[in-house]
Amino acid sequence: MFQKLFLSLALLFPLFAHAVGEPYTQAKLDALNKSGQPVLVFIHAPWCPTCRAQDAVLEKLLPTDEFKPITTLKVDFDSQQAVVKEFGVRYQSTLIVFKNGHEVARVTGETDSDKIAVLLRKAL
Repeated sequence: MFQKLFLSLALLFPLFAHAVGEPYTQAKLDALNKSGQPVLVFIHAPWCPTCRAQDAVLEKLLPTDEFKPITTLKVDFDSQQAVVKEFGVRYQSTLIVFKNGHEVARVTGETDSDKIAVLLRKAL
C-alpha cells in the first residue's frame, strides 16, 4: 500500500517541482544589476508544462562552466502579478536576460536547449 502511494507521489513530483533559481525580489535584481552580474529572470507558473520543460533545460545548462556566472531569479506568474506587469510580460514561460544592468533579450515559450543557450550567452 505504502509503496503504491510513494510511487504515485514520485511520479507526480515533477508536476509540483519549483523552477530553478531563487525567488525574485526587486532588491535582489537591483543589487545584481548594480554589480554588473549577468541575470536571468524566469517568469513561470508551477502548473505550466512549457515552464517545466524550460526548467529541465535550465537545470542542465546553468550548472555548466559557461553559464555558472548567471544568477537566476524566478517570478511566480500567479502570485507576483505586479512584477509580471512591471516587466510587461503577458505569458508565463518568459525568460529575460540582463547584462551590465540592462535587459538585453527575452523569449517566451522557448524550450529548445540550443536557443535557450543562445539567449543565456547574451547575458555574458
